[in-house]
Amino acid sequence: MKHIVLTLFMIPLFFSSETIDTYPPVIVLELFTSQGCSSCPPADELLTQIQNRDSDTPVIAMSYHVDYWNYIGWKDPFSKEVFSNKQRLYSQKFNSSSIYTPQIVINGKAHFVGSNSREMDVKLKQHAKISAENKIEIANLDKNGNEVRFDYNVMGRISNKLLRTVLVVEERITKIPRGENRNRTLKNSNIVVAEDISELQNSKGHQSIAIPNIVNDKDELKLIFVIQNSDLDIVGANQVKL
Repeated sequence: MKHIVLTLFMIPLFFSSETIDTYPPVIVLELFTSQGCSSCPPADELLTQIQNRDSDTPVIAMSYHVDYWNYIGWKDPFSKEVFSNKQRLYSQKFNSSSIYTPQIVINGKAHFVGSNSREMDVKLKQHAKISAENKIEIANLDKNGNEVRFDYNVMGRISNKLLRTVLVVEERITKIPRGENRNRTLKNSNIVVAEDISELQNSKGHQSIAIPNIVNDKDELKLIFVIQNSDLDIVGANQVKL
């Protein structure tokens, strides 16, 4: 019988004393939609239902109206090329060969067809168990004319992270005379009308966002604050009504 002699070397192990804080889960839903897309209204309705549903985990909903459906007869008044480009960035992340509507992206980490209620329920349960890396608090919120100013305080590590400040119209009803949804009356909710993105260099700061002309005096508005890392993962969020 052969015996193998093992010589043990003591290798020093170094452990970082730095701890990563975690915060209660938050779920951010980003719906890419269009008033010119006939398959989008069920997704718009589902987003509204989810937003209004009672839940232990806050759900923050945003609908980005893309512009690539505008050529078929109806130009979506909320559509912007920059929103289509945002969707293309997610497509690159998810190794998708194309973009589509209606598409839901949840916390920047997964995507699925926006009208799929079963998949929505599964993903909501999954992400409700994932702690957030950051928490953001808002103070001194001031709406003055066509500008909203605020102070923010971000808790948790901010290295290589962005702050997205998003202005949304809570609801708008539109009669569609042309295109795939002609003669329909659509209700859209949580419509993104403005978004500012800045690198987080300090945990505390003061910022502002302009209110575009598409917003009218009757619109109910919300500000949504999203912390996003370099991989487009959403790691913290909050929302306040104006």
